[in-house]
Amino acid sequence: MTTRFLAPALALFALAQASAAEARQACAAPRDIDDAMTYAMPLAFEATRAACGTTLQRDGFLAREGDRLAARFRERQDAAWPGALRVLRLIVEQRGSDPAAGEIDFAEVIDTVPPETLRPLADALLRQMVAQEIRREDCRDIERGLELLSPLPVENIAGLLTFLIDLSETNEIRICAARPEAGAAK
Repeated sequence: MTTRFLAPALALFALAQASAAEARQACAAPRDIDDAMTYAMPLAFEATRAACGTTLQRDGFLAREGDRLAARFRERQDAAWPGALRVLRLIVEQRGSDPAAGEIDFAEVIDTVPPETLRPLADALLRQMVAQEIRREDCRDIERGLELLSPLPVENIAGLLTFLIDLSETNEIRICAARPEAGAAK
């Protein structure tokens, strides 16, 4: 599975420019990554449609079922926003800024701007960044991957994406301690 295939699911990670050393300094809770995936999916659907335009078939999965799948995630966006915001804050902190060089201190912005005010800005930025990451030649693969994932519950899709991010050598953020094994006592 290529990083390009995961681009829509990894929308929040497009913001990260941290080096591997910086990524090892802090970690995100698996549940927060799940929330980030849940939160980002409807935005990723919009970005995919914008980036793929006429590349996708008129009767393909996204045309037939894309809105329904996106709606399942959209229903959970409000509940997922706090976890997604924690991931965004961690990414911004890891990236850092140099106010002396005229760079905006986004960590300070996140800490001072009310989350409900920050959210539309984050949404617009994520849509744009994901759309820029998608290559037209990958559109059909992305659509096929979404179709394969679509029968799963939202929680399983987000969990699977979190798992794939954790396995990825290209992840820009470290995920904290692994989840308990299936069947393990809680």
